[in-house]
Amino acid sequence: MVIIYSGRSRLRAAVAVLTAAAAIAVPGAAQAASADAGVRLAAAGVEDDGAGCAVPGLPDAGSLPTVSRLPDPFTKLDGTRVTARSDWRCRRQEIRKLAEKFVYGEKPPKPSSVTGTVTSSGITVNVSHNGRSASFSAGVQLPTGGGSGPFPAVVVLGGLGADTATIRAAGAAVISYDPLAVGREGTPRTNKQGAFYTLYGATSGTGILAAWAWGVSRIIDVIEQSGGSILRADATGVTGCSRYGKGAFVTGAFDQRIALTMPVESGSGGVAALRAIPGESGAQPLSSAYSEQPWLGDAFGSFTGGPGRLPVDTHEVVGMIAPRGLFIMDNPHIDWLAARSASVAALGGAEIYKALGAGGNLTYWSDVQDGTHCATRSEWRTPMQQYIQKFLLNTGASTGTMRIAASKSGNLAEWRDWTTPALGDPTSDTSPPTAPSGLAASATTSTGTTLTWTAATDDTGVTGYDVLRAPGASGGTFAQAGTSATTSFSDTGLTPGTTYRYQVRARDAAGNISPVSNTAQVTTQPGSTTGGCTAVPTVQTQWATGYVIQPLTVTNTGSSAMTGWTVTFTLPAGHTLTGSWNGAVTIAGQTVTVRNAAHNGALAPGAATATFGFQATRPNGDTAYPSGYRCS
Repeated sequence: MVIIYSGRSRLRAAVAVLTAAAAIAVPGAAQAASADAGVRLAAAGVEDDGAGCAVPGLPDAGSLPTVSRLPDPFTKLDGTRVTARSDWRCRRQEIRKLAEKFVYGEKPPKPSSVTGTVTSSGITVNVSHNGRSASFSAGVQLPTGGGSGPFPAVVVLGGLGADTATIRAAGAAVISYDPLAVGREGTPRTNKQGAFYTLYGATSGTGILAAWAWGVSRIIDVIEQSGGSILRADATGVTGCSRYGKGAFVTGAFDQRIALTMPVESGSGGVAALRAIPGESGAQPLSSAYSEQPWLGDAFGSFTGGPGRLPVDTHEVVGMIAPRGLFIMDNPHIDWLAARSASVAALGGAEIYKALGAGGNLTYWSDVQDGTHCATRSEWRTPMQQYIQKFLLNTGASTGTMRIAASKSGNLAEWRDWTTPALGDPTSDTSPPTAPSGLAASATTSTGTTLTWTAATDDTGVTGYDVLRAPGASGGTFAQAGTSATTSFSDTGLTPGTTYRYQVRARDAAGNISPVSNTAQVTTQPGSTTGGCTAVPTVQTQWATGYVIQPLTVTNTGSSAMTGWTVTFTLPAGHTLTGSWNGAVTIAGQTVTVRNAAHNGALAPGAATATFGFQATRPNGDTAYPSGYRCS
């Protein structure tokens, strides 16, 4: 990694942080790369590879001491220090849990049902959990150079982020994601709105940055399920500027399937070190960032006046992204954006990257001439192209660079009292585990199945298994369905009457991956319905651009008991379903299919349920409603 401070007046400060860099240079000086500059470490292939780690009890907010310097990222909750690179997986999980509890709010795992479609022009996402459903969509623009795909892609939050022309010219597609459909701004903390809060409740303590991140994860879920003919699920990046830069930073930290994270001018609540912000002249105060929008989790409100009490800081969130690609772009010309505090976090996070042997995978760049907020800058074009080639296209190599503007350069030595350990080299173990064997499925229902297999063996020990799933009896691409620390896995949220294939692979502490197991094929049971039924909608309320159907009354008109029901209906052209409750919803074009929730599927002869309902938008002045209700 190279650190460059623009302006010779900063040479003394550069020397003060010598231990934070592999080399230091001023403009015109030779640039020496660190030994790990060419290391390319892929995304994990799973949203959270530390989900199986045992995390000790987290501290209570009232018992936290004030610590003025950045917390030691290498000291675990039990007080011991990380001594090997293999330790980082579970230490990262501790940092994640601390960040969720005190800064962002919880980002839930994949909901019980995620379905959708991927085309060359768009992505649809339908999610259901605990009887509640929501939908949102995103646009797709393929690379400008053409080709047959599948292509890597960069998710752009809110239309603002790294230059999309550069991204597409480099060979990656652009996914245009509206995060406000998932977590709206302008709402009180007691009544949050959007697809995330439709599922998890309007009073959820999760801030909308984590909600936006959850939405990107669900887009990746759909890409994984799509078969990989258009977009690659294993080569996804994310970017955003300003508030969306905050969202991109959190997204990259909380989903390890993201290979390249590119936050731009993210300011307070983004990359900027929380402890450093109060001392940076003109930076947006933490209290302002907390109150401007419900970006941060509700729990963060008690720390806006005293961030030193936080047991975590953003240099550790940078470390959550390690060793994956991270390109932080900043603007030193606008004080409000807290670029000095961001450089502190980047320098602190760089120590984690170096410890993991991945110093070349992090770049921080604030040495720019144009001070316009969220401008497209020529200084960033070449390193961005190099990072896209390295992390999304798996071609070429680049050296991590710290190009810090002299006017906004932080001094890491002032912010830490810990040292960076020399961690073991993961390449010392290059032997993969043996392939798991005897993969078999049992207890298959209409929506789930249980997989079991014989354990793999490894010279240093197997740490877990990746479960892969492909649609259909043939064809289709295997994508990660989950992970397991044992030799069994229950896959849920499947479609009734559908064939799936499964494989399992093992991994060890050094990250070596085994060959895949044998393939197990299952076909889920058909949906359970008996007798006849009817579905009758009631318009609860309407307005110029939307309406609420509540209830959609389902009645068992048959002579025998029903154990489940399915209702289909058609949305008029231009109408979009924006939320639903007490049923599992899937959407194909304008056709909506609703299946009962666990608590409202059983109906005696003549009995009815009036629990399901939904909300939809429509063009202004359109007075039509859905039609063609059918129940089975």
